[in-house]
Amino acid sequence: MMGSGGVSDGYEGTKRPRMMESNPYFAVSGVGASDGYDAGSKRPRMMEPNPYFSGIGASSFYQPYGSSFSGGTSGIYNFPVVRLRGLPFNCDDLDVYKFFAGLDIVDCLLVNKNGRFSGEAFVVFPSPMQAEFALQRDRQNMGRRYVEVFRCKKQDYYNAIAAEVNYGGSFDNEYRQISPPARPKGSFEKDQMEYTEVLKLRGLPYSATQADIVDFFAEFELAEDKVHIACRPDGKATGEAFVEFPSAEVAKKAMSKDKMMIGSRYVELFPSTPEEARRAKSRFRN
Repeated sequence: MMGSGGVSDGYEGTKRPRMMESNPYFAVSGVGASDGYDAGSKRPRMMEPNPYFSGIGASSFYQPYGSSFSGGTSGIYNFPVVRLRGLPFNCDDLDVYKFFAGLDIVDCLLVNKNGRFSGEAFVVFPSPMQAEFALQRDRQNMGRRYVEVFRCKKQDYYNAIAAEVNYGGSFDNEYRQISPPARPKGSFEKDQMEYTEVLKLRGLPYSATQADIVDFFAEFELAEDKVHIACRPDGKATGEAFVEFPSAEVAKKAMSKDKMMIGSRYVELFPSTPEEARRAKSRFRN
């Protein structure tokens, strides 16, 4: 099993971008979402059912405390998302999952500014009730740092998604509306990176198998035993994988599949190294 990195202040992990599954609240119409696209982006995001609450409508959840998450008159905070501030700068989404132990997370988006993790994150839950419980973790510690947990708007979360998708992570103004560039910044960076025979995949369906990934790279020479799917300690897939091709040249050609679909999700590809893959595998063995 795999993952990567380490955190110096009490948690192991590294910045690993988010994983996203849908829930009934992603169907709610609103600014930046009514046309089926990410805010500020014209690339559709395909969703797959939330594994924790499949088939359950939003109205069937208990709404606690008369909270604004439960759909008050303003409707500003009726989307079950919270914002975190003060995270360790080398934490990853696995650390966020641990922080919210006992709650089900639909999406964890770590916010980057100028290419570096900002210490902030957005976390989406499957219901307003769970978002309310998440707010009770405000100022609890992650390692040696306390983390602020507070309400935010759905549009703030969508703007952060658009910044990640379009600019490779440059969200610095929660009210800024983002227009898609002619070509994402990340594409230029990937072109300039040095390649090995290993690629990293991000955004996989949680149900994806080695065979699915081999089929995805059908026109390239990829053996099933060279596909390594990352899982969390509880055995659930993280949405990431490492694949090893016969050569760096083949791996670079396979980058042509970047942002193509596996099932209902588009998959991002990144140049990686055998060392990164080994570290990831070693971490999740423990």
